[in-house]
Amino acid sequence: MLHPRRSAQDVLLCDSCQIVPLQSHCELCNINICTNCVGKHLLDSSRKHRVIPFKEKSSNPNYSECPKHANKHCELYCEECDVPVCSTCVLDEHRGHILCDVLKNVSSKTEVIQNDLEELECRIYPLFEQMASGVQTEKNEIKINYGKLTTATDQQGEIWHREITTIVNQRKAYIVEMETKHMAALDKSTDEITHVFTELKQIILNLKALLESNDISLISTYESRNNEFRKLPHKVRVTLPSFSPQIINTDQLREMFGCLSSLSINKEEHDYTMKSAEAVSSHPVKPMKSREAVSSPLVKPMQSPEAVSSLPVKLIKSPEAVTPVPVNPLLDEPRVTATIDIGYEVLTPVRNVSCLSENEVWICGNNNCMKLLDLQGKLLTSIRTKSGYWPWDITVTRDGDVLYTDPYNKTVNLVKNKQIQSVITLQGWRPRNVCITSSDDLLVTMDSDDGKQSKVIRYSGSTDTQTIQFDDKGRPLYSPERYSSNKYISENRNLDICVSDWKAGAVVVVNQRMRKGGKQYSLSSSERECSG
Repeated sequence: MLHPRRSAQDVLLCDSCQIVPLQSHCELCNINICTNCVGKHLLDSSRKHRVIPFKEKSSNPNYSECPKHANKHCELYCEECDVPVCSTCVLDEHRGHILCDVLKNVSSKTEVIQNDLEELECRIYPLFEQMASGVQTEKNEIKINYGKLTTATDQQGEIWHREITTIVNQRKAYIVEMETKHMAALDKSTDEITHVFTELKQIILNLKALLESNDISLISTYESRNNEFRKLPHKVRVTLPSFSPQIINTDQLREMFGCLSSLSINKEEHDYTMKSAEAVSSHPVKPMKSREAVSSPLVKPMQSPEAVSSLPVKLIKSPEAVTPVPVNPLLDEPRVTATIDIGYEVLTPVRNVSCLSENEVWICGNNNCMKLLDLQGKLLTSIRTKSGYWPWDITVTRDGDVLYTDPYNKTVNLVKNKQIQSVITLQGWRPRNVCITSSDDLLVTMDSDDGKQSKVIRYSGSTDTQTIQFDDKGRPLYSPERYSSNKYISENRNLDICVSDWKAGAVVVVNQRMRKGGKQYSLSSSERECSG
């Protein structure tokens, strides 16, 4: 027996055996049974079964039996208790309740079911199907992307291996060269000694022969050469070279090898919203948040806007109060004025450069030594950091002194007359990049110890006068990073604070209105991609 509303391939089976196609229908029990199961079903004498051919099945309502009263059907519906009831129930526990025809309730429920079925089949199910397909596509892309990460890491490793192999081979070649020079010096000394030794043997033989000859003439003319040989030849003394391996700083090696941004997994609400039939007839559906309203991990508010606006902020001098710094016009094309050999090796690259004058420049790299060089590469002076770790950033003050940040002991240090003084010491934060403003203030970027926050602090001397961390909606302006947080900072001619956020791939520009509670300006998405 085939169902008239279903596909011809869907065969309806007996509700009892679930094997043989149905042939009959019991109106009392409301089940479909096959010919083989009819006899067994009629053996149940507790009910007066009425079995008819399935094709003669009536379309009349099939009222359910009352669970409390035998042989009673629930033809009414109690709206207060939200249950079907029979006529006996109405006279008993549902007396005085609001009742209606059960078919009316069934009609309403049927409409809800039809609406739910339509929504599930036409909207929700396709969305989940699409999501499942999207997740599978994303998984395939993830494998490709992680493969690229692994390949990039392997390539960087190969570059390091090649550089280390080159350095090792250079050292070994230099060792061979020194050994060759050492052996050549010893060979030359050996040749000199051998020559004198041979001459001495011949002189000894001649003297013995002279004594045996008793030749008065020869003996009378003999001249001694012993004084000549009493002065021994120079002894070659060579100081053997030694190898002093440096202590490997694993943290610095990790930072030098390359940065791997952290994995961020977040859930995001979808844009799909549909009012249900009940919601349309009773209560309005509260709209879901838009995608823009869902906080992403990069802009998750760390404090409420009210809390941010209530923080005490000291404003800097107004533009009228700051003497503008003369700026040379930009060149149409860049011009190389000098190429300086800084003396650093491959694994100790230059990190920062700051000009002391037109002919002198301070540099620092991935070691604890800061150098002052002239344009010819001559070393004028060098300063080693107080902590022994390499400085993160350097800058030169208007007085010509050097300022450098040390994230390892959380200090900003001033070098004056070759003396190092810690002018700023932080708690819970690590200073990173630094610059001097036109008003002679100090701007310092910094990250929290746990790597979850980043901000800019303005200092006047050693006093912090301003904190820049959130926008006017309470969202972080700068992306956090724990190990390699390069956020180069500078003040432009408009007195805007410009920070290059390496992790975010953007330059974040905060103007004076923003510092006084105005809006924030940053690059668009396309510009961020270009800048990254």
